[in-house]
Amino acid sequence: MQHEAHTEQVHRHAHHGGRPGGAGWSTAARATLHCLTGCAVGEVLGMVVGTALGWGSLATTLLAVVLAFFFGYSLTLRGILRAGVGFRAALRVALAADTLSIAVMELIDNGVIVLWPSARDAMLDDALFWISLAVSLVIAFVVTTPVNKWLIGRGKGHAVVHRYHH
Repeated sequence: MQHEAHTEQVHRHAHHGGRPGGAGWSTAARATLHCLTGCAVGEVLGMVVGTALGWGSLATTLLAVVLAFFFGYSLTLRGILRAGVGFRAALRVALAADTLSIAVMELIDNGVIVLWPSARDAMLDDALFWISLAVSLVIAFVVTTPVNKWLIGRGKGHAVVHRYHH
């Protein structure tokens, strides 16, 4: 019994970067890319809808952030539910796994847009709208990857989700 627990622990560490207590950069990057996918879908949809409807910057940003969290959590929920976990338990796992990652990603992404001259005022047919959005998401990915590495290395974040993939 103790040997089986040790074997599982070794497998878990190998899966997360090959050393006890740590997570590999590739694992962290995959977790961040997963998070970025949901965030980007929500962010782009929110920015497009808000801009198309002529909403102000604050309302558009709030919609984009809400949708980023929604789609980010939804992608994680989908995988956990497919593993046969009940909805309430899956929701708790998704919240535990993604909240900090999505929050950091949204803070960085929207911070870049706010600090970029004229990006807040760019319209959908303006190259600046798309360029600033793409650059902000790349910067958010770069900043959030170490956060996910730290979380996974401590058995948090997407490490929680991985328990349901095996």
